[in-house]
Amino acid sequence: MASPELDREGKIARNVGVGCVTTVAGFFGGGMIAVFIGKVVGSVQGCKPAEGLPACNWWVYAGIGAVLGALTLPVVALIRLNQARPDK
Repeated sequence: MASPELDREGKIARNVGVGCVTTVAGFFGGGMIAVFIGKVVGSVQGCKPAEGLPACNWWVYAGIGAVLGALTLPVVALIRLNQARPDK
């Protein structure tokens, strides 16, 4: 069954919804992945994080990863969502 075509307003609303949800998901997901990378880098460098902290300089890794995730995940999701579908 073919999906119905959306009008211009429907596409805009869909893109805004998908963009907002994936921005939040990308922010937190990118931050967590980057902190894991920071933990690996700190382990290789022999850094001992303070008690209760995941890694040395974790806030630097978390900040950079969060920004990258918040930018890349929505872009990738919206590009995939708006690709022209071949007729079947």
